[in-house]
Amino acid sequence: MNRENTNQTKASPNIVAVIPCYRETGHVLKVIKHIGPEVSKIVVVDDGCPENTGDLVEKKCPDKRTHILRHSNNLGVGAATITGYQKALALGADIIVKIDGDGQMDPKLIPNLIRPIIEGNADYVKGNRFHRLDAIYCMPLLRIIGNTFLSFLTKVSSGYWSIFDPTNGFTAIHGKIAKILPFHHIAKGYFFETDMLFRLGTLKAVVKDMPMQAIYSNETSHLRISRILSEFLIGHLKNSVKRIFISYFLTDFTLASVELVLSILLYSFGLFFGIPRWFESIDTGIPATAGEVILAALPIILGTQLLIAFLNYDFRKTPKNPIHPSLH
Repeated sequence: MNRENTNQTKASPNIVAVIPCYRETGHVLKVIKHIGPEVSKIVVVDDGCPENTGDLVEKKCPDKRTHILRHSNNLGVGAATITGYQKALALGADIIVKIDGDGQMDPKLIPNLIRPIIEGNADYVKGNRFHRLDAIYCMPLLRIIGNTFLSFLTKVSSGYWSIFDPTNGFTAIHGKIAKILPFHHIAKGYFFETDMLFRLGTLKAVVKDMPMQAIYSNETSHLRISRILSEFLIGHLKNSVKRIFISYFLTDFTLASVELVLSILLYSFGLFFGIPRWFESIDTGIPATAGEVILAALPIILGTQLLIAFLNYDFRKTPKNPIHPSLH
């Protein structure tokens, strides 16, 4: 009898879906309608929406699984998601799914999204719209270019070198992982999903991609590249420095740590020694001596080799064993 109850619990985790909403009155009801029975509760967070999305859902959504939360002001998609996470945890969620209310994500893919977590192969799963070429053809060119650039920056700042499409908002996280996240430190705006990956990296959580195809129709994007570009660049720079410090000097110290320090020192010496002499040669017309060239170039060559060795180690350091089974 006890074995049967245990198996049933493992086979039927408590899944809670979180839908952050801002100007989503044209799509959110359809999104909720297509969320399958595998989800036990649906948390809709009205993030100070001027269209009163929360009121619309309250009046016109017959789904009894729905819980509606409201922000008095627009705090950002990250803040709305965190509010939803906290409510989901209060509802006893084993797995929390985050799906946007704009209709670009197919709720029927939720079973695929949560499967790696249920099977014990991941702590966090996110959608990847770039896995299939035929899906990429449906995507606006500017979005493809921007995502490629942001994906590389995210690899550097998070340490998850094998993932792509970092701003994808279709995600699932194990409840035990969500409980230990520092919500007060996570970005509250559009940088939220990317900052989540950095935070998960510091926990050494396993992150997996799930192939998906986005649905593009007449929805309006509230994301303005010019408005968020500086936020993303500064955020990635800060997270990259923090990740390196935490992973290689604060919580661990390996040969890779030494390689990184030496590569920086050698690069610095080669540049600071070589650049002034290069300008001096241009001004005077007198070529630098062979010794000066070697003294400037050799540290840079050695620094490059050490940096490549460090990056090779960093590539292989991506977490492979989920941590949620060991959490209580």
